[in-house]
Amino acid sequence: MRFRINLIGSFFTGLTLLATLIIFAILFVIIGNVVLHGHKIINWEFITQAPREGMTAGGIFPAIFGTVALVILMIIAVLPVGVMTAIYLHEYAKPESVLTRTIRFAVNNLAGVPSIVFGLFGLGFFIQFIGAGMDKFSGLEVIWGQPCLLWAALTLALLNLPVVVVAAEEALRAVPKETREASLALGATKWQTIRRVVLPQALPGVLTGAILSISRGAGEVAPIMFTGAAYFLPYLPHKPTDQFMELGYHVYVMATQSPDVEATKPILYGTVLVLLILTLLLNFIAIFIRSKVRRQMRQTI
Repeated sequence: MRFRINLIGSFFTGLTLLATLIIFAILFVIIGNVVLHGHKIINWEFITQAPREGMTAGGIFPAIFGTVALVILMIIAVLPVGVMTAIYLHEYAKPESVLTRTIRFAVNNLAGVPSIVFGLFGLGFFIQFIGAGMDKFSGLEVIWGQPCLLWAALTLALLNLPVVVVAAEEALRAVPKETREASLALGATKWQTIRRVVLPQALPGVLTGAILSISRGAGEVAPIMFTGAAYFLPYLPHKPTDQFMELGYHVYVMATQSPDVEATKPILYGTVLVLLILTLLLNFIAIFIRSKVRRQMRQTI
């Protein structure tokens, strides 16, 4: 009997190892293909210049700038809302209340909505409802009721909200209950305990949610197609109401709508490689900040 159990366990261990090797092989082939075809075109001019001649020449700097600006605005928008939602669900809300069940139901459903639906929602709600309403109220020219960087960032923030809420709530759950009780026993209020004791200890977990949001937000195309990304815009956005170029959308445009596929193929591979490097760089910065926060917490304990 024990031999049979060991044999079954070894079989499933080998199956898991095989699946892992297949995943790594596929990842190696994809990244290797991108690096092989994309490294030839990457140089200082490609990174710092704007596209020209129908995007068959020039560089991709406006797309790099737009991607970074989009991700930063998205994080600024999604982190406070996601953390406050997690604090309410874990620290204040009653688990069996109708409101708590409704919020959890909404968060779980948001996680399963296709990204293209978020794009259509952003177009209808942010641009045609809020933006057009602000323009109508001000009586000025159309400023807010059009696709722009701000609406695209808010749409991506909604897309990544479930990730941040779940990560922040798990981080809060990991803080020992005794820590809260000790703070309350010393005379601190519940909000003081959360703000000065619980949140600092949960901060690394919250930053983990931010890292996951960066990885997903930097590569999404569907939500920004209708809310702010431009087909060809060889200059930088100067304010949140400007349209912008984005690396993911730039790749999509060159792969599907280029008049000369062979001429744009090197730029296409180079753009994909830059997008991968930029995503890894943004993740590395967030991971570095999280590690620094953890070291500071260990020193203060």
